[in-house]
Amino acid sequence: MSTTPDAISPQQVAEHIRKTYNPSLLAGKVALVTGGSRGIGRSIAVALGACGARVIVNYAGNAAAAQETVAAIEGVGGQARAVQFDVSNSTQTSDAIKTLEKEFGGFDILVNNAGVSKDNLFIKMKDEEWDANLNTNLKGSFICSRAVTMGMMRKRAGKIINISSVIGLMGNVGQAAYAASKAGLLGLTKSLARELASRNIQVNTICPGYITTDMTSAHGDKLIENVIRQIPMERLGDPVEIARLAVFLASDASNYVTGQTIAVDGGMTMM
Repeated sequence: MSTTPDAISPQQVAEHIRKTYNPSLLAGKVALVTGGSRGIGRSIAVALGACGARVIVNYAGNAAAAQETVAAIEGVGGQARAVQFDVSNSTQTSDAIKTLEKEFGGFDILVNNAGVSKDNLFIKMKDEEWDANLNTNLKGSFICSRAVTMGMMRKRAGKIINISSVIGLMGNVGQAAYAASKAGLLGLTKSLARELASRNIQVNTICPGYITTDMTSAHGDKLIENVIRQIPMERLGDPVEIARLAVFLASDASNYVTGQTIAVDGGMTMM
């Protein structure tokens, strides 16, 4: 029997979110969620849509999965569109965001969720494995944030939410590049928060722990059993538990919260 339970469906995500938040909490807001085609990104996109935001679902290559996210948002009464661009490509990202800003009048919310994990023991790590992690996870967040910030500054309002990882807080064997990229997001968050505070733009980081996703399931039951023993709450998290915090950080309820790193990990990294 698998130790990794199935994540709840997008429809269930919307139901859970609407039990916590008003369905019109983010009405009139436009959100961009990178890497929104599956896992945590999909749950965040659905949650924002369930609270009234118009959601742009970015994806790199899996158009069908991105359209599933769009359909899930529309299925709960939200508005969404899938848009393809590589977040690590400055030209692609800038052009796509400029086009979207002309149509929607700028973004109110950016969730930098797109990420990859190219793992190897440090001594065996290839340059291309290092670069793949840093280019998508860290550089991609920098590029997307830079692209939306001018529009947010003109509005004098905005929310940037970076999705890091507990691995960025504690490191992990075989994940030096991934850990470095995710730890880098913490410094990026604090610097942007300081630079943009006077323009009423809040920048924060969420560090998910081990969450029930396809990526986690791929590790196998034995590793998951070992991980669960390290979690005080003795279970994996569900993507909706990340999405709840993302909605809070995207809303006016978090207007006095900036530059913060918040772990959602069942107590795994408590100090």
